[in-house]
Amino acid sequence: DVHQGDGTAALLADRADIFTLSIHAERNFPARKARSTLDIALEDGTGDDAYLAVLKDVVPRVLDGFAPDLILYQAGVDPHGDDRLGRLAMTDAGLDARDRFVLRQARSRSIAVASTMGGGYGADRMMIARRHAACMIRMAEEAAA
Repeated sequence: DVHQGDGTAALLADRADIFTLSIHAERNFPARKARSTLDIALEDGTGDDAYLAVLKDVVPRVLDGFAPDLILYQAGVDPHGDDRLGRLAMTDAGLDARDRFVLRQARSRSIAVASTMGGGYGADRMMIARRHAACMIRMAEEAAA
């Protein structure tokens, strides 16, 4: 999701047995960020290449270092460049690559994944719904692989 997981971070702040990772737009809501286990704030306009580079650097290290039994993955579509609130500049192909990377990293380590839809703001509600549907289809495809 393009917004920091501030509620999750605040709720789980004292839980050493739960690792919270938030990759979000630095200048987006909330103005005052809660503290996740690891927060990665991205500059406005961050596109596919830069976003995916961060993801590919961080996710394997977190999974190998923390070794979770379960990943709760907030798969927001608001990092898309067409999103009116997102402030990032990902494409549909970038969102696809993001989701598949996370899922494949989990699968390669036999870590279960639960995911929810999130984010997506703009006038073209059907396009936002299509992005969410595409995300859920990717989840099913990767689970079946």
